[in-house]
Amino acid sequence: MGLTSTAVLAVVAAAAVALFAATVRFWPRLARPGAAAVSGRIGLLLATQLTLFAAVGLVANNAFLFYGSWADLFGQKQELGVVTDHGSGAEGAAGSRHLTRIASRHPDVPGGRVPSVGGRIDQVVISGRTSGIDSPAYVYLPPEYFRAAYAGRTFPAAVVLTGYPGTAENLLKGLRYPQTAHERVRAGKARPMILVMLRPTVAPPRDTECVDVPKGPRTETFFAKDLPEAVAGAYRVGTKARNWGIIGNSTGGYCALKLGMLHPDRYAASAGLSAYYRAAEDPTTGDLFQGRQKLRDRADLLWNLEHRPPSGGSFLVTTSREGEDNLGSTMEFIEKVKAPARVSSIVLDSGGHNFTTWRREIPPALEWLSARLGAD
Repeated sequence: MGLTSTAVLAVVAAAAVALFAATVRFWPRLARPGAAAVSGRIGLLLATQLTLFAAVGLVANNAFLFYGSWADLFGQKQELGVVTDHGSGAEGAAGSRHLTRIASRHPDVPGGRVPSVGGRIDQVVISGRTSGIDSPAYVYLPPEYFRAAYAGRTFPAAVVLTGYPGTAENLLKGLRYPQTAHERVRAGKARPMILVMLRPTVAPPRDTECVDVPKGPRTETFFAKDLPEAVAGAYRVGTKARNWGIIGNSTGGYCALKLGMLHPDRYAASAGLSAYYRAAEDPTTGDLFQGRQKLRDRADLLWNLEHRPPSGGSFLVTTSREGEDNLGSTMEFIEKVKAPARVSSIVLDSGGHNFTTWRREIPPALEWLSARLGAD
């Protein structure tokens, strides 16, 4: 039974109810003095508390998809089977040397079972030629990708990142990126884009903050070089900076802004939802910089804006006047951005660091990205 399955939640909840009933039933019998009775009381209370805590944790995880599997929960790397698809034509084969399609699914949109109506979501593995990193991802192909009128044309692409320790499933189920992109295009407010959806945690369980860690994971290289090359080699995606954007929330938002700032030759537009602006350094990250101040400064977006020559590109940042703790740093970021770079913002009156807030920001953010990206 999977971690997010209803069956697991039902079993744990039933166990909690049963243990509570057993505690009530046997408490009078265990109320007498003696080591056996005391041990019985402690055991029942502890077991009831643990199962109740587990049930609450499962409900929260099912709602917010912090962890997608048991392996993800316990920090084990998930090894995926490799199936090479050698198809071709309008269906859009994903058979490059550095991107392998594992499976496909239908987006949850009207007419989603027909690719030319609802598009398609491919589950893939991206293999980093330079970084050596392999990462699972989802690729959303819009309906236009499968239509004869668009045959032979390339599409703009946007990399979409979760926070830490989120899973790529968050972007499909919790934040509904494919559905929102589909709706924005149908409403005439955005142009069709390919979405490459994954988490920034490419070396689980470590949070590398999209840094090339000395003698460690080269996460920045993976996102700045390997991922765009692999996707462009498997799908009809342009290879110029104006063809690529990147967006994320929380840690993913920090990564998106940093990659856009440090690699304007790769990403023309980057959006950070509830982003922070300096790399976190805590037990989940380990020693990212190994005492090298130059590397620490490179991972500080505000430092870069103040000390490095202005880069090109467009930035979108989001915050709220009540509920977010990044309001001050976001205003500082906006103030420091200088031409030729451009900056835009979404500032809500209130909204916390959660899915509800990001679902309010994603539609306008996708419209913003679409307006700044182009196809060849």
